[in-house]
Amino acid sequence: MSLADLTQFRVEQRDNGLVHFIFDAPRSMNVFSNAAIAELGIFADWLKDSDARGVVIRSGKANGFCAGADLTELAEAYQMIVAARPEDRFDIAFDHFFRLSHALRRMERAGKPIAAAIAGVALGGGCELALGAHYRVLADTPRAMLGLPEHAVGLLPGAGGTQRMTRLVGIDIGLEVLLHGRTFAGQEALQVGVANRLVPEGEEVAAAEEWLLGTEASAIQPWDADGYQPLAHADYADAIERHRGAELARMLGHEPAPLSILECVELGLMQHMDGAIRSEMAVFSQLIQRREPRNMIRASFLGKQAFDKARRAEAIPQAAKDATAKAGQAVNDALAATPALARAGFGSANGQAPVQDSIGRGYWLESGSADAAEARSAVAGLKAAIEPLAAGLSEDERLIFDHMLVREGLVPAYLGGSYGILDGDWT
Repeated sequence: MSLADLTQFRVEQRDNGLVHFIFDAPRSMNVFSNAAIAELGIFADWLKDSDARGVVIRSGKANGFCAGADLTELAEAYQMIVAARPEDRFDIAFDHFFRLSHALRRMERAGKPIAAAIAGVALGGGCELALGAHYRVLADTPRAMLGLPEHAVGLLPGAGGTQRMTRLVGIDIGLEVLLHGRTFAGQEALQVGVANRLVPEGEEVAAAEEWLLGTEASAIQPWDADGYQPLAHADYADAIERHRGAELARMLGHEPAPLSILECVELGLMQHMDGAIRSEMAVFSQLIQRREPRNMIRASFLGKQAFDKARRAEAIPQAAKDATAKAGQAVNDALAATPALARAGFGSANGQAPVQDSIGRGYWLESGSADAAEARSAVAGLKAAIEPLAAGLSEDERLIFDHMLVREGLVPAYLGGSYGILDGDWT
């Protein structure tokens, strides 16, 4: 495929020797689809042998830079991976998902300075694309923000985000981004170091070109500079353990993503970038095989989208409301009868201690402990109560129902509302 054949990006060569690499996917919002990832790799390979003076990465859309991954394709990839033989799943996941990280790495090491001009939301893979540039210009508008919210859907940034973010802003601020969803815009982005320059809206492209054409333009990232040394583990081990304790207390030891994120940071910061991004992808390739991300994508992203759309239209389906109320009563009755159910994350976490300090292959509910067995029996009863409620809903109503169960704190996010309950064998 030549640059002229790209469908997700456009390449414009300017008279001043610069190239504009414009993300403009044929949809309402830029996301990293399989096609976009492939095209980024094609551009990275072209760039290395080109005579371009530098590159401006920008969006061709007014509504944002890039919103992250195509979650529909991600769900399809999950199905492809779990359909394979267990001994092949890790390799399939690694090869499939490492393509974006590898393309970004080839681009940042192509020997040409790259400046990102960011005028709208840059989240997830969009933030990772921006972090792969050598210089970031941010428009001074609340709409232009950077963040890595993958934890909210049970995943982690798998294109170098756990590594570049913590190297740029430091481990504690970086973990606030990775674990708590902190985003940066305006002066704060400048102060923490994710943006190099803040300009009035509409001036970001000109400012990116100004840097590329100036004497300070560099094609070397801080982590690739001569003399760069990874951190010693002792320099950040206490921070990792502090955040690990806080995350275990928050989710009672049920969600694998926060612990996986901490593992990525812990393994990565002691390595140079090429090893670090492969360690990150090794952790991601284990995480993506689990049920929790599938469940959380459904309830916390797809369900939230459906809920927010219905709420804006003042048309939340009464059937979903009624089902949530009935399911909520069933959950509260089960909690009253079986206190161990709270240890599985149902209802309030107040007063509960983490049930485990590492995540096993399956849910804690499936483990052999007496508390898990007691809670599992209660979940079997909930399944019987919830199944007819879910069966009476349309697909959109079911998505809203699942989101509302999680939103109202009735069912834990890692189960995805009714979805994980009905999918499980609790005998």
